Amino acid sequence: MSRIGNAPIVVPKGVTLNTKGQTISVKGPKGTLDFTVPDGISFTHEGAEVKFSRASNSHSHRAMHGMARARTANMVVGCSEGFKKVLEINGVGYRAAVKGKNVDLTLGFSHGISYALPEGVSAEVTKDGKLVLTAADRAVLGQAAADIRDFRPPEPYKGKGVKYENERIVRKEGKRGKK
Repeated sequence: MSRIGNAPIVVPKGVTLNTKGQTISVKGPKGTLDFTVPDGISFTHEGAEVKFSRASNSHSHRAMHGMARARTANMVVGCSEGFKKVLEINGVGYRAAVKGKNVDLTLGFSHGISYALPEGVSAEVTKDGKLVLTAADRAVLGQAAADIRDFRPPEPYKGKGVKYENERIVRKEGKRGKK
């Protein structure tokens, strides 16, 4: 029994959920998102609730059951409220600047890095140097944040690099002289 897949999704006011065949489309103040439910998973849309069920108890159907419900719930939340990821940039001379649909990063390399933001993702830099990414699609937002972090992941000795806001870096001591 899937605990995630069996939980109903309540659609809040201001968000419309339309179904056509196996496709679910959600429209809200933050945008419009679509998702095609995999075969073997069925859903019912009654009033403001959506419920998912699976055709059999096979491993693949159990996995797709929870995934389909979670993707749809993320679409509902994303279209109504949106998602946000905050990246901290630590290091002397390390900084980010937003220019149109690009994020220009200076991360200690001999050249600057220009990252083109995916469709639907917006960015801003706060006064304390944090890069705030916002989007309606949680998967696209997470991938954009991971791509930016991969340019210079935090190193364990001084903690320099790009890290998520609540990420904890395990610090190492480094070399010491003989005693």
